[in-house]
Amino acid sequence: MSWQAYVDQSLVGTGNLDKAAIFNSEGNSVWATSAGFTVSPQEMQEVVTAYKDPGKDGVKQVQSSGLHIAGERFVVLKADDRSIYGKKGREGVCIVKTKQAILVTHYPESVQPGAAANTVEQLGDYLVKAGY
Repeated sequence: MSWQAYVDQSLVGTGNLDKAAIFNSEGNSVWATSAGFTVSPQEMQEVVTAYKDPGKDGVKQVQSSGLHIAGERFVVLKADDRSIYGKKGREGVCIVKTKQAILVTHYPESVQPGAAANTVEQLGDYLVKAGY
């Protein structure tokens, strides 16, 4: 399956997400994206920096400062070595890192955060098992 097919079918196609992009693990190369979802290089560097941050007493800096995705600021609810979850009102972002990729996704107000997170985490698990 192509990277674009993962975005179109495995992420947005589920109905649990309305926008998605897949980047390399350094965040400097876009492998696939849904139409109209633009994550800037600066925003991707925020994401990469958040993953590299070892945290202090179990809290990463991004949990205090928030995160910007596609021009919007999100309050970060969870940040660990694999997943970053952010929320803005009733919409949010779920970001999952695998060995070689970073899945950046957005869910609308009409979707429960848990359903969105499960969709992204399941694709993350699949890609890890496939060596990505």
